[in-house]
Amino acid sequence: MCGIIAYIGPRQAYPVLIKGLHRLEYRGYDSAGICLVNQHLDIYKCKGKVSDLEKFVADKDTSGTIGMAHTRWATHGEPNQINAHPHISQNQKLAIIHNGIIENYASLRSELINRGYKFKSDTDTEVLVHLIEDIQTQEKLDLEESVRIALNQVIGAYAIVILSEDHPDKIIVARKGSPMVIGIGKDEFFVASDATPIIEYTNNVVYLNDEEIAVLERNKELKIKTIKNKIETPYIQKLEMSLSAIEKGGFDHFMLKEIYEQPRSVRDCMRGRINMEKGIVHLGGIREYEQKLLNAKRIIITACGTSWHAGLVGEYLFEELTRIPVEVEYSSEFRYRNPVLYEDDVVIAISQSGETADTLAAIDLAKSKGATVLGICNVVGSSIARATHAGVYTHAGPEIGVASTKAFTAQVVTLTLMSLQIGHLKGTITRSRYHQILTELDTIPEKIERTLRMNEKIKEIAGIYKDVKNFLYLGRGYNFPIALEGALKLKEISYIHAEGYPAAEMKHGPIALIDEQMPVVVIATKKGTYEKVISNIQEVKARKGKIIAIINEGDVTVKQLADHCIEIPETEEMLVPLIATIPLQLLSYHIAVMRHCNVDQPRNLAKSVTVE
Repeated sequence: MCGIIAYIGPRQAYPVLIKGLHRLEYRGYDSAGICLVNQHLDIYKCKGKVSDLEKFVADKDTSGTIGMAHTRWATHGEPNQINAHPHISQNQKLAIIHNGIIENYASLRSELINRGYKFKSDTDTEVLVHLIEDIQTQEKLDLEESVRIALNQVIGAYAIVILSEDHPDKIIVARKGSPMVIGIGKDEFFVASDATPIIEYTNNVVYLNDEEIAVLERNKELKIKTIKNKIETPYIQKLEMSLSAIEKGGFDHFMLKEIYEQPRSVRDCMRGRINMEKGIVHLGGIREYEQKLLNAKRIIITACGTSWHAGLVGEYLFEELTRIPVEVEYSSEFRYRNPVLYEDDVVIAISQSGETADTLAAIDLAKSKGATVLGICNVVGSSIARATHAGVYTHAGPEIGVASTKAFTAQVVTLTLMSLQIGHLKGTITRSRYHQILTELDTIPEKIERTLRMNEKIKEIAGIYKDVKNFLYLGRGYNFPIALEGALKLKEISYIHAEGYPAAEMKHGPIALIDEQMPVVVIATKKGTYEKVISNIQEVKARKGKIIAIINEGDVTVKQLADHCIEIPETEEMLVPLIATIPLQLLSYHIAVMRHCNVDQPRNLAKSVTVE
């Protein structure tokens, strides 16, 4: 989940690298570093953000047309200058940057210490650069072969870039379980952990596959081989991303921009998949596996974080519309259990980035048991898109803010379309009901736009509660996952403790926390268990709790009970999550800003969790 950028070509490398680091900083921001090749390796690194690195190198020599840079999210070793990347070999001739975890680093480190190598850092990465040097020295091999042999001794995940003082016109890149993309320009190459730093320069890219090594040489063709020494032909793809999509566009933060992009991202997710004239849903990505879904005895949804909350909404959708039983699993737990899986099970893996390490491992496990695995992800060409049997892209566009917003609603839309398509084919919903839901789904982007107009009201509420210590979020039915998601958004960007609960479960413990200092956010829309939720609100008020209610426009009943109300348009019960989540995103955003938190880069978090 660290950010990697490298360049070789005719232009000065430093401006490309530093701009790339800024675009990648959402992947990690504990420390940053850069390596430029001149007569020797010039390495500059420091603790802190990319802006700190810029200040540090302001009076340094940053010339050179080949280099690499890294922004770190710490795994092994605390964030400091010594543990920052790049790391250098003992002979000072090799430098490496790395995203991932070397699981057998301790045994390798011990062996290398016995051979006389001295370690400066606490990282697993430094082990790898010493190992490559050792193989190169002991076995008298060239650099490429030394890297290949070293990677065969490594257990774990990695995306690495290596520079050598002895080979000033060459970059070596490799990956396993951690993303890496190579941009191909005119007489130049760009390397990055995702496409955001590359799009400004080229839209021709190659996504490295697991256990592949790429050699990038000045004025030569790209070469790729596997760590088993099999030569591969590079497959060049066109990037569909635009430069404007990864810039703030006048908003103060990427998160706010992405909240306001949701009318568009929801439309884009539905575009070409709903034919309103014919009244049909068609997801081409799963066409070959429709029969598997129709015959499935069970669907298992696996995901992490916000994507797991989308999966919980998917459970309600699939069970209501297709009558197929659904289980929702945290990927991080699923992969370490011995789950019971059958060949007629369908596993749906959800990930914004398509690179989530635990979800990738869950996919591998499910495939090994013979289950059909479908993916829902946002990033074209990502590891999950390639690892699954088939799947659906959400088309939400790049999401830079660490707290996921538009990706969540796009995932829920995708799950809605998928369950509608299968329910219609199975005949588990009537044709009139099918058309009714489709017609209402078509209105959701406009209803999100109306909800966004509540921003100033939400900002006022945020000002009242910005200094509290705890929040409770309550919802029932389809709104329970939204309560969980609202609580997650608040705690991850404002650092206020928050918990989401099914409203009825409040009596089984959390009600003990209620007092006049405890704001309770209740999703109290008129559909489903509306009367029951009113009862839960009364229980909170009886204990002097403060109620912030998400209600439908024109609701007077809850207005009389709640301290604050945020009105949203009425819709089908199963579509309420797409609208009700919007004010919760805005509430967490404004509270975090008022608390002077770094909204786009919350502490200890990174956008894409590519390590365990």
